[in-house]
Amino acid sequence: MTARPADPWPWPESLDGPTAAPDHHRVLWENDRVRVLETTISPGDTTPLHTHRAATVMYVVSGTSFIRRDPDGVVMLDTRAMNPPFVMPRVLWSEGNGAHTLENAGADPLIVIGVELKD
Repeated sequence: MTARPADPWPWPESLDGPTAAPDHHRVLWENDRVRVLETTISPGDTTPLHTHRAATVMYVVSGTSFIRRDPDGVVMLDTRAMNPPFVMPRVLWSEGNGAHTLENAGADPLIVIGVELKD
C-alpha cells in the first residue's frame, strides 16, 4: 500500500487543507515523512472544499458527529448513521485522495489530530 495517491495529484495546491481551510487546519509539526495537522470545526460550521495530499491517520479528540461530503455535496460519511454508533475518542483512516468538506453536525467543537503519511 502506498501512503500517497498516484501522481499526478489531481488537485491544485490551493486545495491543500491548511491552504484552502486555514481557519480550520493548523500544521502542528512536519518533517520529510509526516505532517501533523490539527483540525478544529465549531458546532454548525463547515470547512471549505479541501483535500489532503497523503493518507492520514486521524484521532478524533472531541465532537459528537460530523458529515463529510464530496465536491458535488454527496455524503461520503455521516457519523450519525454509523452502526455501531460513533463514539469519541476514535481513530479513523483516510486515503487522503479526495476533495471534501467537513461539517460539524454536533453540539461540541470537533477537534481532529491528523498524521499525514508522506512517501
